[in-house]
Amino acid sequence: MNKPLRRIAIFCGLLVLALLIRDNWIQYVQADALQTNDKNRRVTIERYAQPRGDIIVDGKPVTGSKATSGTDLKYKRTWKDGPMWSPVTGYASQIVGATQIESIEDGILTGNDDRLFFRRTLDMITGKKKEGGNVTTTLNAKAQKAAYDGLKTRGKGAVAAIEPSTGKILALASTPSYDPSVFAGNSTKDSKTFGKLDKDKDKPLLNRALRETYPPGSTFKLVTAAAALESGKYDPDKATETPLPWTMPGTTQPLPNEGNIPCKNATLRVALKVSCNTVFGKIGSDLGNDEMVKEAEKFGFNEQQFVPVRSNASNFDDDMNQSQTALSSIGQYNTAATPLQMAMVASAIANDGKLMEPYMVDELKAPNLDTIEKTEPKEMSRPLSEVNAQKLQSMMETVVNDPGGTGGNAKLNMSGVTVGGKTGTAQHGVDNSENPYAWFVSYAKTSSGSPVAVAVVVEDSAASRQDISGGGLAAPIAKDVMKAVLDTK
Repeated sequence: MNKPLRRIAIFCGLLVLALLIRDNWIQYVQADALQTNDKNRRVTIERYAQPRGDIIVDGKPVTGSKATSGTDLKYKRTWKDGPMWSPVTGYASQIVGATQIESIEDGILTGNDDRLFFRRTLDMITGKKKEGGNVTTTLNAKAQKAAYDGLKTRGKGAVAAIEPSTGKILALASTPSYDPSVFAGNSTKDSKTFGKLDKDKDKPLLNRALRETYPPGSTFKLVTAAAALESGKYDPDKATETPLPWTMPGTTQPLPNEGNIPCKNATLRVALKVSCNTVFGKIGSDLGNDEMVKEAEKFGFNEQQFVPVRSNASNFDDDMNQSQTALSSIGQYNTAATPLQMAMVASAIANDGKLMEPYMVDELKAPNLDTIEKTEPKEMSRPLSEVNAQKLQSMMETVVNDPGGTGGNAKLNMSGVTVGGKTGTAQHGVDNSENPYAWFVSYAKTSSGSPVAVAVVVEDSAASRQDISGGGLAAPIAKDVMKAVLDTK
């Protein structure tokens, strides 16, 4: 071969080599990035080329799919009772994408998950159309309905309910809510509808049960009571050394109580029953910031939760002076919690001190209903000993059952059922200028254990200020949720 031909051959060989390298780079290195690129419409077309698998509650689908026309996206998502279930499912929209379970488990629901590879291959051989798998949740339909129905008459608010022994989420409601079906397509109308919801000042797209942190008010006194009992320095029925008034360290400001209640040297039991700020503020101050942070974090504070949907981290500051620690120990200052977090607090107490990781996806199933993955209950922490948990249960039951307790509206007149609870009315706005938040956290217990723990928060801006209390607004909702769970047992 002469020199010019040899050069051309080498050059052509280099071009072929470059082409092979580029082809392999695209197919293997860049494959995932190209597949998920927003401008790759083939991915969207493929995602909506067949009905999505369903999200299942109590053995029944709460989702579906509907054939469309006039578009290359053949099917769009539908929901049954969309506003009630959207805090659980999220949305799957052809125009704005997907959120929550619809997004996290998209691979299963579309049938594209790698764990379905053998199934997809078999279907290709047999000529069967591709199908999506199903996501089975831990939710209890009756509890979810009780939570949603109770909240929607109150305006804004949220409910989280957990099975203490396993961590299964039984209800997750948020209001105001939205129907994901109204923007599931890709029309101009769908786009305008989503834009209107997105800009709504009441934030209907916000999942308040997981993504909103509120000052927990007096419900946080449960964490402070747990810290007190764990320290070994306090007993439920022994008087505390709490003067009245009690001035916060380093200030000239007495910490006020709500009304004329018996808080001077009150026992922990009485202080929880009537919700003494002075007793729990002084306990937090005396134990110190480090001990309070340690106890709060055992309950899950200062850490995001994944259920598998992400829940915001609840907050308890780790650098506070004694006065700030006192305020934080009664659920004010910078203390903030999601409804899920406060349900976790009640759940750990009800489960004799053992906190289980919360979760709401029970199983992932292939189109033929074979189980691909099942969630197993997992212990998260031990915020308090079994003995101290049972002491705190006894104190919480006093709140509900004893005359003068603030949680009487949650009492269930069911044979063999005992309810423990804690009310909270949390300050809201600059100098407490806006209507406070009403909280109630509770559990129901039977002879065989505690099947449910609940946290309810209500933002009722329409109520008169004097009518807002955790016992008045939130406790009846918690009662209905607990009853719904017990009725299904």
